[in-house]
Amino acid sequence: MSNVRIIDTHTHILTEEAAALLRKEAPKIPVTITPVDAESATLDVGGVVYRPFPRGGFDLAHRLRDMDAMGVDVQLLSATPQTYLYNQDASLGATTAAIQNDQIAKLVKQNPQRFMGIATLPMQAPEKAADELKRAMTTLNLRGTMFASNIMGKNLDDPSFEPVWATAEELGAFVFIHPNNVAGADRMKSYYLNNLIGNPLDTTIGAACLYFGGVLDRHPKLSVVLAHGGGFTPYQAARWEHGWHVRPEPKKNITKQPVDIAKRFYYDTILHSAPVLEFMIEHVGADRVVLGSDYPYDMGMMDCVRHVRGLKISEADKTIILSTRAQALLGKA
Repeated sequence: MSNVRIIDTHTHILTEEAAALLRKEAPKIPVTITPVDAESATLDVGGVVYRPFPRGGFDLAHRLRDMDAMGVDVQLLSATPQTYLYNQDASLGATTAAIQNDQIAKLVKQNPQRFMGIATLPMQAPEKAADELKRAMTTLNLRGTMFASNIMGKNLDDPSFEPVWATAEELGAFVFIHPNNVAGADRMKSYYLNNLIGNPLDTTIGAACLYFGGVLDRHPKLSVVLAHGGGFTPYQAARWEHGWHVRPEPKKNITKQPVDIAKRFYYDTILHSAPVLEFMIEHVGADRVVLGSDYPYDMGMMDCVRHVRGLKISEADKTIILSTRAQALLGKA
């Protein structure tokens, strides 16, 4: 496996240059990165402070050193969820998305051997989002998009998002669904439950809406990747299939009997457990799994490469997960 180019498909970035441009264009929601020490900073988005914001999130040299230490050859760069800014008006949302996409494209152009990128989109304005996806992929050479599992409480099967799905399918986009603004947050204010449970829960809701809402049937060529091992999707998909057989509600948009729903999605490896990841691989197949770290955040897996290499699966399957499946979905790295 020494010649395999290892691709980490789940990483986030917000450089200080990008933050400065966002402050200039959106002064009412200033984005500020304030270094605290050699390893971290605070990130302030419109008065909401996130800490810690690890240095690798904004310091390129630090990121490259971490990549080398992790054994990652290529990172797929995406915006940090704090700057999705779906709560802003359509025009401002389009501007802030374009700024971040231009900055990611700039980093990729400067470091083509180490980085690829995917776009953030102004999903509060789906027509503008579709236009930005087209620009990002055809002009900036980004490989797809990452957006949230819901858009300000609106589920992903909402008809208003149809232009985005149609454009993504047409362009062969790598579509990564990432949790944000999670369901049930009012009951998960303690113990960091909004992340520990809320993130995988909201990803699961997003996946279920894509399936039962008929989005995947209408767009069969869509490649949809689910963050954090798909939330609960791979482990509860059989329940969804059972429900279709015994209840009328799941049949509203899906008239064909569902089979192997879990295999309709792709999944990153961020499960924090070798046996659980091995179960998922056995259930959906190695060709539905791609390497992910959630770099640079503390809930990610900085040992993701070592983790996959230690799995009780074949060397061929390890190569698929670490490299070749991502290459096929993203284009040659």
